[in-house]
Amino acid sequence: MHAYRTHTCAQLDTGNVGQTVRLAGWVHRVRDHGGVLFIDLRDHYGVTQVLCDPDSAVFAEVEKVRSEWCIRIDGEVKARDPSLINPKIPTGEIEVFIRDMEVLGRAQELPLMVFGDQEYPEETRLRYRYLDLRREEMQRNMTLRADVIASIRRRMWDIGFREYQTPIITASSPEGARDFLVPSRLHPGKFYALPQAPQQFKQLLMVSGFDKYFQIAPCFRDEDPRADRSPTDFYQLDMEMSFVTQDEVFATIQPVIEGVFEEFGNGRKVDRHWPQIAYRDAMLWYGTDKPDMRNHIKMQVVSAHFAGSGFKIFADLLEQEGTEVRAIPAPGGGSRKFCDRMNSFAQQQGLPGMGYIFWREGESGVEAAGPLAKNIGPERTEAIRQQLGLGKGDAAFFLGGRPKDFIGVAARARDVIGRELGHVDEDRYAFAWIVDFPIYEKDPETGEIDFEHNPFSMPQGGMDALEGDPLEVLGYQYDLTCNGYELVSGAIRNHKPEVMLKTFEIAGYSEEEVRRRFGGLYTAFHYGAPPHGGCAAGIDRIVMLLADEINIREVIPFPMNQRAEDLMMGAPSEPAAEQLMELGLRVVPKE
Repeated sequence: MHAYRTHTCAQLDTGNVGQTVRLAGWVHRVRDHGGVLFIDLRDHYGVTQVLCDPDSAVFAEVEKVRSEWCIRIDGEVKARDPSLINPKIPTGEIEVFIRDMEVLGRAQELPLMVFGDQEYPEETRLRYRYLDLRREEMQRNMTLRADVIASIRRRMWDIGFREYQTPIITASSPEGARDFLVPSRLHPGKFYALPQAPQQFKQLLMVSGFDKYFQIAPCFRDEDPRADRSPTDFYQLDMEMSFVTQDEVFATIQPVIEGVFEEFGNGRKVDRHWPQIAYRDAMLWYGTDKPDMRNHIKMQVVSAHFAGSGFKIFADLLEQEGTEVRAIPAPGGGSRKFCDRMNSFAQQQGLPGMGYIFWREGESGVEAAGPLAKNIGPERTEAIRQQLGLGKGDAAFFLGGRPKDFIGVAARARDVIGRELGHVDEDRYAFAWIVDFPIYEKDPETGEIDFEHNPFSMPQGGMDALEGDPLEVLGYQYDLTCNGYELVSGAIRNHKPEVMLKTFEIAGYSEEEVRRRFGGLYTAFHYGAPPHGGCAAGIDRIVMLLADEINIREVIPFPMNQRAEDLMMGAPSEPAAEQLMELGLRVVPKE
């Protein structure tokens, strides 16, 4: 007989009745029924009920066990009485009478319980993550994560991609976030960086003649944490292809993502039509470049209806350059109670409020109501209703000013309105490609031009496009959004050295700096670089959506906390003096 087990805790059934078996696992819970001890024994695979009565030679030892002790038992499989069968577990028709037991690992008093649905502070869960991970939900999430990654790998191999590994220690590169720097012992005063993404290396693989590359790649970014983003590291499906257009990249990755969501989505509908929406349209209609497409509400500009109107707040705003008024339609939201609630929502978000109009049955048909309606009159309110396609029982909410000042609140308000009024199909995965991203942005304080998105994207129109207004230059860059989250980001790459130089020159990089910071890639482009493009899909975020979680830490085995700390391992930690001396470094305390 095996030293620890002949079966897992999910394998035994009535076919094993009468057999002597050996099981090993953790004590999930103990119940004393009239002197007979019942133990739910748990391992990674499931739970088996084992029991011991006072006639057993090891009864006294079994009495001592407590929750989460790790034990090995030998016993005889017996069929449960039909009235005691538990149909919820695979082993529910049998139980095992303990004849022998060995304690493999005792457990002290537990800082958190594995059995049950108790809620514990996140700090406690992360400090004792190995206990937290024993819980059924966490076991399920991590198993899902492993299965999703395995499925992605199979799908990529099946369509002709090969997996290549790129370096983990490299040079610093502007990818939109802060680098984690690594000091060099052999080159004092110089630093490596952990890669924010395998961006340059996967492009170099294309220059090297490898036609289709993919990797389940670790990426490292020193970012501020949020619910859907890790503050330190994450994994992505990274892929690149040569001799492809933007639409060919879309056609390649869509069946992979679609297939994974169909395989692991628990029967939820997976949309097969993935519309392409220009970035500027997405920001106008949805207030974000990662809209939840399950919500069909679209914002519209309604400035013309308020210019010169009796509503002085908006009328005066519109006399200032760069301002506008946007409307958020709310089909079915035509009650004063709902409108007041949304106005309070805007105030909670830091705005003075949110104007509204709602439409109800009047003496002569549909009638507009609310403070705004009284100020601008029936002719303007009717024009707004017609533009927005609304009717009796509907409402619209209005925000005015410079879009960058209110667009975030508008996007959140659209989400809240959609959910509260039942316009969001929760049992569905809805995708959309956001395309035509601007390459550059202007710093509002300094007026300087910098990259808004990935600096390695090919500008639409090539060199000719770079001769005009930088803020009008669009890139062959794209994101895939799913249910309000950015799932994939990618681009057709800039593979021409002269275009690369000009692109960086506009953002303030000299040729010398380009050669110094991106010398490997820039030089490679002089030796027959093929047109190429690709994308990267966030593994953690995919699993988060499939697991129906709202916090990415629920699908990462050992995540950092909100302050980018590993409470379990004690990271970050202070280095020893000897380590600093060896690296030629010293720490200067902050005042």
